[in-house]
Amino acid sequence: MAREITVRELADRRAKGQALYLLDVRLPEEHAIAALPQSVLIPMQELPSRWSEIDAPAGTEIVVYCHHGIRSRMAANFLMQCGLNEVVSLAGGIDAWSELIDPKMPRY
Repeated sequence: MAREITVRELADRRAKGQALYLLDVRLPEEHAIAALPQSVLIPMQELPSRWSEIDAPAGTEIVVYCHHGIRSRMAANFLMQCGLNEVVSLAGGIDAWSELIDPKMPRY
């Protein structure tokens, strides 16, 4: 089962310049409203056919996020079943990020 990290942990890792691969599994219309910078969009329903497009360099943690953290948890578990090991789910998703880290980011 994939681990979860909090939005504060993600913000700390980004502030320290840690190499991260941000994977958004929401729908394109959700991504258009609010998204983490430099994130890659592969909607959850497309992940089974597109997971091989994930090109995270070796040793780079893949942080999967969605709106509240439910889809990202399922997606992270799927990616681990596909053989990717450095995968975590963002607890609370973009909504928690908007609330706790970046209040300027739109909430929906």
